[in-house]
Order: sequence, then structure tokens, then C-alpha cells
Amino acid sequence: MTQRPLHQPTPGKDEIALLEPFERLAPSHVHLVATAAQAQAASDALRRHRVWGFDTESKPTFAKEQVSDGPHTVQLAITSDAWVFQLHDPQCRTIVAQLLAAPEHLKAGFGLGDDRKRIIAKLGVTPEGVVELNTVFRERGYRKDMGVKAAIAVLFHRRFLKSKKAATSNWAAPRLSESQLAYAANDAWAALRVYQALGLE
Repeated sequence: MTQRPLHQPTPGKDEIALLEPFERLAPSHVHLVATAAQAQAASDALRRHRVWGFDTESKPTFAKEQVSDGPHTVQLAITSDAWVFQLHDPQCRTIVAQLLAAPEHLKAGFGLGDDRKRIIAKLGVTPEGVVELNTVFRERGYRKDMGVKAAIAVLFHRRFLKSKKAATSNWAAPRLSESQLAYAANDAWAALRVYQALGLE
């Protein structure tokens, strides 16, 4: 895969706002995983690929004394599809824990420090094979923290769409909305696209 030159200025919010939107996964390629059977099918599909886009979502806390019991969803993506795992079902949680603990599969994402701590606390495993994409950008000369929006702007000259309403919604809800599923899945999928564009495969 051709590696794009990276030493470009990081675009600001105003510059990013002028870019054309980045593509998104079609809804038919976004899969909600809520049961053990669905989790096993997702695991079988994911394990056929070495690298996954990775992200989590947690119900927001709005008061200082509140402690998050997240993550409430874990998202894993391949080039064609993404799976949004809800963690209500104990068997589903077990399968997700096994996926995250598998060192032979790389999990690429942004800002994964908090995710890692929460996964250890909630799922009892330490994620293995994690690729922190912000670290990759730093190694290539970028001094500003790079989130998915800035990375998509630098590598693809496109604007990654993120809904603030979805970001601050209730990720612990028994049923997730279509906008929540799209938000969660595309975060993980975009991380994989960035990984690939960085020439890391």
C-alpha cells in the first residue's frame, strides 16, 4: 500500500468544515450484536482478518461524583463491515473479551488509554495488539494530538462527520438508535481506514 506523505500542517476546525464529507459505511454493513449467537457469528467473521478498527462508547457522566461503568459498547470493524457489540449479555461480554485479548489481531484506534482502563475494569482482560494511531502520527512528526477528524482531513482531505447528539447519548440503553449505531460503527471503521492509509499493513 502506498504510504502518503504525512508532514503536512494539521488543518483547523474551520478548514475541515470546508472539506467534502468522508464516506460512511452503508447501514446494511453495520451490525448490532446483542446476543451470544450474534457475538459468535461476529467473532467468526472478524477472526478472518488480521487488523480491526477499534473503539468503544460509554454512557456520559455529567457530575463530578459520577463514575462511569462503561464501556457500554465495543466496536470492531473490517474494511467492509463493522459490528457494534452491546455488553448487557454475559456471554456476549465473554466473546468480546476474548476478541480484545487476542494478540494475533491488531486493533487500531484513537485515544484508547481510557478505553483500555475501562475494558480491564469491566471485562477483566487487557486488550492486546492495540495500535494507538495518535502515537503513529507523533512518530511521524505531528505534535498536536490527532483524533479521527484531523486524521481523515490530513490523509483523505475529507471531513469526518460526527454527531454531537449521538456522542452524548445513552450508550447503556437496552436499544440503540440507528444514529447511535452509525456513529459507533463509523468511528471504528474510520480508524481502520486511517491505519490502512498510513501504510501500516
